[in-house]
Amino acid sequence: MDTLGPRIKELRLEAKLNKAALARRVGVSDVTISYWESGAIRQIGHERLVALAQALNCPLSRLLEESGTQASPLYLRRRPPLPWQDGRQKGIDLPIEMVPGQRWDGDCHLVTPAPGEHFDFLAQGDLVAIAPSDIFRQPGLYLIDDDGTLAIRRVEQGPTGELLFHRENSDAAMPWTPACRLVGKLVAHWRVQPL
Repeated sequence: MDTLGPRIKELRLEAKLNKAALARRVGVSDVTISYWESGAIRQIGHERLVALAQALNCPLSRLLEESGTQASPLYLRRRPPLPWQDGRQKGIDLPIEMVPGQRWDGDCHLVTPAPGEHFDFLAQGDLVAIAPSDIFRQPGLYLIDDDGTLAIRRVEQGPTGELLFHRENSDAAMPWTPACRLVGKLVAHWRVQPL
């Protein structure tokens, strides 16, 4: 993320904003903007990154992507294949500071529901970082393949170690079946808020 500072400056200039105007939109001081742009402050929390992307009127992926990469949100559809399976999609490395309490290894992918697709726990326009994984690592939201249909479920372990799946707004647990498999762990979730 060594290029984040210059990217913030580039996007600020594209948006025709001075440091003070950007600072007001994000809710920080103009000195903080200077520190971010110079790289004096390298770790920016995910709430501030989301606010920066909104203030700069750009997708969060553009703010996070390294130079020369083409990381952009992938469309999630209810039917496989998984959005990142064609091999041409670049993953991103999220700093661990952006996702405290999460455990995962390797890349993750920025994903958003495809137009017209509906998923529990996601609204249209939401952006999530999904780490491909077929193992249970900790309770939380997972992308699952349930007999050929992709879904997002809250997953936890039952008292005897079995996996239990929950739909949004439901206390009823669905037990694991051989037709159900984990395919990814949601490690971050951003929702657009109107300014």
